[in-house]
Amino acid sequence: MKRWLAMSAASLGRGIESGNIDPVTLTQTYLEAIDVHPFRDRIYTLVTPERALAEASAAADRAEHGQRKSALDGVPVSWKDLFDTAGILTEGGSKLLKGRVPEADCEVLKTATALGLVCLGKTHLSELAFSGLGFNPSTATSPCVNDHAAVSGGSSSGAAASVAFGLAPLAIGSDTGGSVRIPAAWNDLVGLKTTSGRLSLLGVLPLCARFDTVGPLCRSVEDAALGLAVLEGSGVVDLTNAKLKGRRFAVCDFSSTKDVREAPKLAFENALGKLRKMGATVDRVSIPQVVPALDLSGLLFSPEAYGTWKDVIEANPDAMFEEILSRFRSGANVSAPDYVAAWQQLDQLRLGYYEITSGYDAVLLPSSPILPPNIDRLTKDHDYYVTENILALRNTRVGNLMGSCSLTLPTGFLSCGLMMLCPPMQEHNLLRLGAAVENALA
Repeated sequence: MKRWLAMSAASLGRGIESGNIDPVTLTQTYLEAIDVHPFRDRIYTLVTPERALAEASAAADRAEHGQRKSALDGVPVSWKDLFDTAGILTEGGSKLLKGRVPEADCEVLKTATALGLVCLGKTHLSELAFSGLGFNPSTATSPCVNDHAAVSGGSSSGAAASVAFGLAPLAIGSDTGGSVRIPAAWNDLVGLKTTSGRLSLLGVLPLCARFDTVGPLCRSVEDAALGLAVLEGSGVVDLTNAKLKGRRFAVCDFSSTKDVREAPKLAFENALGKLRKMGATVDRVSIPQVVPALDLSGLLFSPEAYGTWKDVIEANPDAMFEEILSRFRSGANVSAPDYVAAWQQLDQLRLGYYEITSGYDAVLLPSSPILPPNIDRLTKDHDYYVTENILALRNTRVGNLMGSCSLTLPTGFLSCGLMMLCPPMQEHNLLRLGAAVENALA
């Protein structure tokens, strides 16, 4: 049964379907693995064994009677601690929300539960989801699977760690500027950033509602496709016979070369070579809209985040990690006219971006220009914290600013991901591309 801890969510689902895996025994196996794991309290904020076993028992009964509700019916999953869970603490990684207990499940959790997913518990995150590092001295900092002295990436830090350390086969996180893709990349996982507006945010603690998205972190593109289907209650995209021959990819020159450190750069170039060998065309393309869009970040993210949380923050600012507090408060210095003008400019930049990239199947970038930073140094070195936090999100933020859906895939180089960007609401096309790329990189 220990082998189940390393299996994909899809494989576990097939095992349940065939009768070879009992959902209750599967859930007990995960609960036991969580309880004895040395990083348990740095990955999970809390575990929900009563709920998990009740849901697993119902899934087992459905499986026995041939009434499974989805391919993942009976498969355990972890949830980032900003998804409301009825009667269960949901504190958003912040002491500001200590003791907060929602009355109802958030919408995506309701949908997933109705389709048979089993809730294992809640995972740690950057405070109020406002950092790409996953460093949280206010609650806990999850470790990277490849370097336990380094952060796992944020803000969905515990989500990634729960899968990477074999404590969940699938995790649900959120992505506002890279918060699914950074921890997925740093822990050699697949991470799907959905299009803003595709999945419900009802009952999800907000950061920047115009950028916030929900998405899975998992071991395979197939898992990501199944995860998307159960989160939105839709059909699953067909990934069979996905090929790279004849596909065209644009490499964004700025984002693939500027400030990218040696290991991610080597991993990225190696991945491009594999795509070419499989018959794909890979062009380096100048996309002049990227730099000015990134320059708008300070006018767009922080003002909305501070406007959303200002009253809660200023009622008890000493409860916050000061680096996150400073980042929120920077939004107070942006005027309403500047914020509106920034959105108008971004809308125009998006039009130009998609005009240039319209002849390509996807835009490719290294998922992160850097490797996971050291926890101890982040604790002691303010300049290091600021530099690494900005760089961690630099590439992923392109997808959020351009309104893209996006997928990060492991490259075979530790903590180095390959990221793909597709136009809004093109998740099924993206996942089919991802399946072909996954095969090439394997």
